[in-house]
Formats: sequence, C-alpha cells, structure tokens
Amino acid sequence: MNLEFKRHRRLRKSPAMRKMVRETELNAGDFIYPIFITEEQGEKKEVSSMPGVFQFSLDRLNAEVAEVQELGIPAIILFGLPHHKDEVGSQAYASQGVIQRATRQIKQAFPDMIVIADTCLCEFTDHGHCGLIEDGDVLNDESLELLAKTAVSQVEAGADIIAPSNMMDGFVIAIRQGLDEAGYAHIPIMSYAVKYASAFYGPFRDAANSAPAFGDRKTYQMDPANREEALREASSDVEQGADFLIVKPALSYLDIVREVKNETGLPIVAYNVSGEYAMVKAAGQNGWIDERAVALEKLISMKRAGADLILTYFAKDAARWLLEANQ
Repeated sequence: MNLEFKRHRRLRKSPAMRKMVRETELNAGDFIYPIFITEEQGEKKEVSSMPGVFQFSLDRLNAEVAEVQELGIPAIILFGLPHHKDEVGSQAYASQGVIQRATRQIKQAFPDMIVIADTCLCEFTDHGHCGLIEDGDVLNDESLELLAKTAVSQVEAGADIIAPSNMMDGFVIAIRQGLDEAGYAHIPIMSYAVKYASAFYGPFRDAANSAPAFGDRKTYQMDPANREEALREASSDVEQGADFLIVKPALSYLDIVREVKNETGLPIVAYNVSGEYAMVKAAGQNGWIDERAVALEKLISMKRAGADLILTYFAKDAARWLLEANQ
C-alpha cells in the first residue's frame, strides 16, 4: 500500500503537543466586564434572564470591582439604572447621575481599573429610545448635542474610555469634537460602530430596564442581513476619529468581526451579548451542554475571528476557568 497524504494528526497526539501549536490564546486580559448600577441601597439583585449577572447599588459596587480586578480583568463597562427618567434623558449627563457617581467611586478605590462609560440615552429616557423623539421619530442631529454632553460629563467623572452605543449618524465626530473642546483630546472613543438590530438583546433590556416604550430601534440599528453596510459604518467611524470599534452581537457576526478587522486595522471589540450568554447559561443549567466548554469555545472563536477584546458577561467565569486550566 503506497499512499501519499499529509499527516496532520501528528500535531494533535497529546495535550502538550496541541498546546504547543495552538494559534489563538485566550486570557483574562482580553475581557471587558459589564456592570449594571442602580440608585437603590443595599442592592445586589440577580437579573432573572441572566443567571449570575446582578444589578448593584453603589454601596455594593466596590466588592464586585475588587473581584474583577483580582481575576486580572483590566476593564469594566458601566450601565446605569436611574430613579428618574425623562424625555431628554437628563440623568445621562447629570454631574450626580448614577454613572458619574459610580465612576468617581471606582476610580478613587481602584485607580488602575479601566472604566468605560456606555454613552447613550436609552437607559435614561422615559421612552427608551437612544435619542430625542418628535412625532414618534428619533431625531438624529438634535440628539448629537446631548450625546456629546453626556460623554463630557462621564469623562469629568473619571471615565477612561467613552463607548457611544446610540447609532446616530455622526455620533463619533460629535463626541470627538465635544471632548476635544472640553480639553479631553486624550480620551479614546470605543465606538459601537457595527450594532445590529438583533433579537439577542432581550435579557439586556431586563437588566438595564431599557426596552423602548414604543416601536423598535430598526431605524438606527443595522439590518442583520447586511455585510457591506457594516463596512461603511466602520469606515465612517474611523474617519470621524474612533479609536476602537465594537461589533455587536458577536457570535452570529464573526464574519463581520473578521472583515472589520481586516478593513480597518483598529482594535476590535466583540460584544458577546446578553442573549448569547443567557442561552448558554440556560442550557448549561439544564445539563444539555457543558457550560464551561461551550463558553470558552465561543470566546476563542471571537478572538480567532479577529477580536482584540471581548466584552462579555462570562468574563469572571472565563477568567477563573483559564486560571484553573493553567494551574
């Protein structure tokens, strides 16, 4: 028998051999951990649709951030649940807003922790949309001023990175100009450059109490069917001064992660969103899958696709699993 073929299995014959030739490595330094903050007291309330994810009051916040830091996770992103909401989202840019207070508290106690501020109005408006409303329409240009005002307020409180998620046209240049004029030219923008109108966001809206009161967000978030539009959106944000680009969601859009990385060369953040997290958690709790193995496989696929950073609710669990694997 004289057959000629490649012996690919030679490099798979043992755990040590497989580890030696592994092309993509995952570590805690790749993760950004989301934290939801309320204005209640003594609160650590689990989100029913996201097991293991909690809403924290300010007096319970430091313990959570300390755990994140001890696990080697370098960055957190903050989402706020204010007591007061109005049609213009005034608590988004209030100096004593929940995000501003949380940021000051975190930076005082944990100066080395990178604090990323999600910059949007939807959590703070009584209608749940990401901009101002007139006759049922979301106003684009009129919303930009408030978004820039929000970004400046967040940086004044100590935010290290601004992450605008609103998907208004021109939001990056408006925020960049606002930051520069306020003396914050050194603050980077982590743009939600490619944000699809996805069905995977449901649990987040439970966690952040941010479901729209009417209609949907399809007039400003992207159609999941579109690929070339994603590249146009990313290109516009690069031209306007973005420093990082987020692709959201991640798992069903790994092709977009790779193309945006190849096209722009900027640091890419894959947002492993709430629905992707909740499905794995639910299946794991029911014994249908190995939660740890599936979660780590998902995360490594995002990094393999081109993500430099991964924004994920699995960050703490994954950091522990990776630590255990290396012991």
